[in-house]
Amino acid sequence: MSRIGKLPVVIPGGIDVKLDGDSVVFTKGKTEKVLDTRGHVNVKVEDNTLVFSPKSEERQDKAFWGTYRSLASNVITGLTDGFTKKLEINGVGYKAAVNGNILELQLGFSHPIKYDFPQDVQIVVEKNVVTITGQDKQAIGQIAAEIRGFRPPEPYKGKGVKYVGERIIRKAGKTSKK
Repeated sequence: MSRIGKLPVVIPGGIDVKLDGDSVVFTKGKTEKVLDTRGHVNVKVEDNTLVFSPKSEERQDKAFWGTYRSLASNVITGLTDGFTKKLEINGVGYKAAVNGNILELQLGFSHPIKYDFPQDVQIVVEKNVVTITGQDKQAIGQIAAEIRGFRPPEPYKGKGVKYVGERIIRKAGKTSKK
């Protein structure tokens, strides 16, 4: 039994949920998100809640039970509140700026890195903190991971791009022999 799959997903006011075959369609205003369950789970709308159950007793259907429940919960959270990731840039001369739909990063290379991000994602730079916000949790996490991947933090001085609150394990530098 899936502990997560058993929990119902509460549908807040302002979000319409329709079942369309194996798909669940979430609508808020003009924004529409579709979650395709690919026939692995049964979905029911009961009293402003979504209830998921496995389609059969097969191992794969039981594995997808909690996954699709979490994905539906993430879609609803994205439509109501949105998701945010914050990155911190540390290093002398390291900086970031947003020009339209392009994030320009200067991370100690001979040339600036120009990262083109999608329209439905907003990126704001304040001092040395890059804030990424949007409705799709997977897209926000992927963009943050790609930006961090340009210059991951190094263990000696801690220079690079890291998540806010991430703890970098520091190493001691070389010591002289006496």
